[in-house]
Amino acid sequence: MKYLITIVGPTAIGKTSLSIVLADYFNSEIISCDSRQFFKEMTIGTAVPNKSELATAKHHFIQNKSIFENYTVGDFEKEAIAKLDELFVTNDYVILVGGSGLYVDAILKGFDEFPEIDSSVRLAENSNYEKLGIGYLQQKLEALDPDYYKTLIKENPQTLQNPQRMMRFVEVCIGSGKPYSSFLNQKQNSRNFTPILIGLEADRSIIYNRINQRVDIMMNEGLLAEAKVLFPNKELNALQTVGYRELFSYFDREISLEFAIEEIKKNTRRFSKRQLTWFKRNENTKWFDFETPYETIVDFINSKK
Repeated sequence: MKYLITIVGPTAIGKTSLSIVLADYFNSEIISCDSRQFFKEMTIGTAVPNKSELATAKHHFIQNKSIFENYTVGDFEKEAIAKLDELFVTNDYVILVGGSGLYVDAILKGFDEFPEIDSSVRLAENSNYEKLGIGYLQQKLEALDPDYYKTLIKENPQTLQNPQRMMRFVEVCIGSGKPYSSFLNQKQNSRNFTPILIGLEADRSIIYNRINQRVDIMMNEGLLAEAKVLFPNKELNALQTVGYRELFSYFDREISLEFAIEEIKKNTRRFSKRQLTWFKRNENTKWFDFETPYETIVDFINSKK
């Protein structure tokens, strides 16, 4: 039996530290599914594991792509499953860690199947987007699939600002003549491993304090300079993320630096809340306080054999 130890939870809760301890204990390697840590140009603002952490345990899918590449969650699923097949040849356990719920689900469950959409549909909708902006895609999705639109507002509102994904939703609706949501949850892909899901949590005040401290540390480590280098490419999809957007607004003289920093903290806190909402949906996840001794978590993992 092969086991995928999956560590989830809100940002800044300590997932990286636990994953390294468990990788050492089980003599295993780590698959990262943090969608912001894939990009090699983004280090400080994405809280990439430091050199010591990377040296302690073998990591995969850390800064392995460029912000200039078109890298989708479907691409990640294919590459990560191939890597897992490789690792499970010599390991009974592999560690999966990250706060990107969609990417975790891609590994654990796979994706739903969608019909082929004529390329003319995408070209037409892309032209409309270029003329009318993201608001056009939002209004179109609300009209074509109101239920899914409401779900995104409630559970994943940042997706509404993602042109690439919004374009996909709309083109499926138009090209198929059916709501995008009608194709969801129709199929469960088979996996050659058993997932063991571990969630880390804490009181909201503790999570928020840890987030605030992390942002201050990032600023001290040079996040402002890192964002400045990326600023000329601010329209890229990979850079539409908390920690960079706010500093781009500062560079555009729309807000002050002090306000930008407070916005990063506020938006990261909101993101952490959405992460918990997403991960709490899975009833198979065993939740632990973030200060739980790792031995207790190891005992739980061993009990699942």
